[in-house]
Amino acid sequence: MLISAELPEPIGEVTWMEYRLQNRLNLRYEATPDLSLHWQMRTRLFSGDLVSDLPGYADAIDQDDGLVNLSWMITEQDDWFLHYIPDRLYAEWDRGDWNIRVGRQRINWGVNLITNPNDIFNIYSFYDFDYPERPGSDAIRIRRYLGFSSRIELAVSPDRDMENSIIGGLYQFNTRGYDVQLIGAYYRERLAVGGGWAGDFRGAGIKGETMFYSDLDNKEGTRETNFILSTSVDYMFANSLFLITELMYNHEGGRDQFQLMTEELTPDNPSFSTYQATTQLTYPIHTLVDSTLTAIYYPDEDAVFISPSVTWSVIENLDFQILGQFFAGGDDSAFATAGNVITAQLKYNF
Repeated sequence: MLISAELPEPIGEVTWMEYRLQNRLNLRYEATPDLSLHWQMRTRLFSGDLVSDLPGYADAIDQDDGLVNLSWMITEQDDWFLHYIPDRLYAEWDRGDWNIRVGRQRINWGVNLITNPNDIFNIYSFYDFDYPERPGSDAIRIRRYLGFSSRIELAVSPDRDMENSIIGGLYQFNTRGYDVQLIGAYYRERLAVGGGWAGDFRGAGIKGETMFYSDLDNKEGTRETNFILSTSVDYMFANSLFLITELMYNHEGGRDQFQLMTEELTPDNPSFSTYQATTQLTYPIHTLVDSTLTAIYYPDEDAVFISPSVTWSVIENLDFQILGQFFAGGDDSAFATAGNVITAQLKYNF
């Protein structure tokens, strides 16, 4: 992978190059008919300007926020390093209506296709173009299926500092053709309640998620409450054009500054602005060529984000992609210092 990034001050308005070679392995072992072991890992080689010139870049990659630190910097040199980390490492017991997972896993409670406020355990950043598998968390997850479209879940993700642990429950059911879920949780010293819904209206997918957070122990300098709402509509046209439109409101959203390659999102503050409107178009230009155009408008920041991409299926299991991420914002916008990125990626599945 080749990345060209125009990074903001104080780093300097220059073009930086980065090269990545990465490998992902997904392993599974069936110990018994009911018990399986899963191990999925990323091994990545980084080199280029960011490695040699950006202070702390290798340390930022060599991070593991899970209960057990499984990050491993295999080797590090002045202008390159090799890093390994598993993002799935769990045992799964599945029998009848019961399913139990213990270990590092992805707990996916979101229903939207762009942003997912309901993903309180392992939210992901839409801007992270290089991580389609999305992160996991160290947790115990118990699921009980109550019927074809209903289930109840309990999940616990302990933290090294127990006050920052996450404990949540979910109940999902279907009513009048809509899947509805209700969520209640303890999230890092905050009470979290919310829910989501998904259904069909005249051929269009209707989805939404909402969460409300309130501090259990109000401390000076902390937010007391926050309300987040994200709703979307998706539709497939007869010519295979797939459209997604989404609106998000994050009451306490916003940043003083935003740097594309370093910012992280959290479930209780999952956006860089209070309001966010997203449109994404996906269209197959050719049997072997897919194109995507994403546009995000931040009205309260007077800024926009544009991300075009083209993916070519060169041969079976070999894809080539070109992707760009571009920000435009006023001098007073948090995005005034955001970097622009252009990537070229060659991916082989085996």
